[in-house]
Amino acid sequence: MIELKESKIVEVERFVEMESASDTAGFILPYSAEQHLVAMAQAQVIYLSIYHSQVLVGFIILSLDGTSSVEFRRIVVSEKGRGIGQHAMNSMEQYCIDVLGRKRIWLDVFSENARGIHIYQKQGYNQFDRGEYHGQSLLFMEKLL
Repeated sequence: MIELKESKIVEVERFVEMESASDTAGFILPYSAEQHLVAMAQAQVIYLSIYHSQVLVGFIILSLDGTSSVEFRRIVVSEKGRGIGQHAMNSMEQYCIDVLGRKRIWLDVFSENARGIHIYQKQGYNQFDRGEYHGQSLLFMEKLL
């Protein structure tokens, strides 16, 4: 069973470990513990911890964007290939509707992250723009809730 909980400061070191894993670090810009703590202190940023069978297995970072959208900044799951991330995304989307009152989620993903793009498309996200970050190609995707 997947459960999302508001993240706690004591979980930050585990977030850093998860981000530094070889099968994760190439697809995100990993944060230091200090960067996570600074982000967590921002009013518009929401951290949700992903628990599977009562064990911390990942986290999600959201950022409120205007009055009806939310930026899906990051999902990191330590146990890949088990559907945990997809279940967590479903729960996160429901959270955005029920708790945040949002109607749209958007994200950016490195264009070489084929696995991420596939999962986002499977979950109903559609590309709406392209961009670049430090020489790397990005796709912007969105889902209307």
